[in-house]
Amino acid sequence: MRTPSHPVAGLAEFAGLAAEQKSQDVTDWAARVGWVVGLLLVIALVYWLMREGWKWRGTLQGDLPELPQAPAEPGEPKLSMSGRYHGSTTAGQWLDRIVAHGLGTRSRAELTLTDRGVSVVRPGARDFFIPATELRGARLDKGIAGKVLAEGGLLVVTWSHGDRLIDSGFRSDRAAEHPAWVEALAVKNTEHNQEGAR
Repeated sequence: MRTPSHPVAGLAEFAGLAAEQKSQDVTDWAARVGWVVGLLLVIALVYWLMREGWKWRGTLQGDLPELPQAPAEPGEPKLSMSGRYHGSTTAGQWLDRIVAHGLGTRSRAELTLTDRGVSVVRPGARDFFIPATELRGARLDKGIAGKVLAEGGLLVVTWSHGDRLIDSGFRSDRAAEHPAWVEALAVKNTEHNQEGAR
């Protein structure tokens, strides 16, 4: 037969259990706010450095002439395409982005091919025109200016401007349109080469 425990012993046991339980640490709000402010300052610094790098690159490319504008009478459209403009680079160097004259700004784009060239209309960004005499061809690719897409998901138009050869990347809303553009621009390049040989 078990004898009941003494009331004083029960109190001592309860006191021991209470001593083992620790209260939760109080949040140190000053330290937490300090970390958040520090993180925001680092993000602001990185953004500022990126912006300065962009401006510096534009300064280095200051020798690039102003972009041609579409003629008043561009001619009958042969092909048109709606999609995105992903940027321009030095031809053959898909990471050497060109930012001068707004060529570095990604945007929506409407392309129209006529006998006189390719008109690039960009809502919210600077429009430009690639004269037919400056077209050097087109190809399907997967990346330009740091943007990587599926294999063949990018239409890259190569053209001459000033003393530079430029690759400009476009992606149609309907990727099935890309091969027709490659073929049409190859024909334009052949016509240009034949005229130059005369």
